[in-house]
Amino acid sequence: MIYRVRHRTIYDYQDPVSVSHHLLRLTPRMLPGQLCRTARISILPSPATTVTNFDYFGNFQTFFTLQEPHSSLAIEAASELEVYSPGVPDFSASPPWESVVESLVNDHSEEGLDAYQFVFGSQRVSASRELADYARGAFPAGRPLLEATFDLMRKINREFSFDNKATEVTTSVQAFFQKRRGVCQDFAHLQIACLRSLGLPARYISGYIRALPRPGLPRMIGADASHAWCSVWCPAVGWIDFDPTNSCVPTDGHITVAWGRDYSDVSPVHGVLLGGAKHTLDVSVDVAPLQ
Repeated sequence: MIYRVRHRTIYDYQDPVSVSHHLLRLTPRMLPGQLCRTARISILPSPATTVTNFDYFGNFQTFFTLQEPHSSLAIEAASELEVYSPGVPDFSASPPWESVVESLVNDHSEEGLDAYQFVFGSQRVSASRELADYARGAFPAGRPLLEATFDLMRKINREFSFDNKATEVTTSVQAFFQKRRGVCQDFAHLQIACLRSLGLPARYISGYIRALPRPGLPRMIGADASHAWCSVWCPAVGWIDFDPTNSCVPTDGHITVAWGRDYSDVSPVHGVLLGGAKHTLDVSVDVAPLQ
């Protein structure tokens, strides 16, 4: 599939901002199944300083500074991509989940070390006995890792409801677990927390999904904003994505922008301001299939 993506963010400040610094993660990654043909970020007012580089996880990021008073800020990221359906492995042929937990400690390969860092708790995702107990229904002894992860994804989708009014960006996994209602960020954080509570490596993915459904299929949840899902690491296979919000394994309808330990590592726009007081925020996302 070929897509044209537009992500527009507009801040209107109650009082003028005198100086602001912003970090953007809005440029899609280059991956074996994803080719970013073009990517452009427009900023108004025009920044005094702009720096682009890669973060620790290999995500493309843009840093800019505004050094003149401004009462609004508009950021637009536009890109055109080719996205291909990855080959989905046989989930039943994946290794028993306990063997993956046991092997990670002594796996000193580059892939193993990279995966091992995603076993531990992070700023927004903490492991707990309660979440391990919740996940164990899908993880009986000896069950193949990917088969169990798929069932956990379906369990979360079945028992939790999408509600964009129920939570905020700062809502904890524990609060979402009790409330049982939230957005894609909450669904992804919960599945990651469950997997890490069992000692498995899981990471958070930020991106977009196809805005229009294919004929005969329901519209995907989260198509009007940035979307989030998760990924689990399987030896000899690599990272496999799961979308608990939509109860599906992502194919060519998902566009990957960034990944990290949780949302705090990949937030699309992060800023530090001097002034501004209160502000209003308007975010719009358009993912248009071209063919």
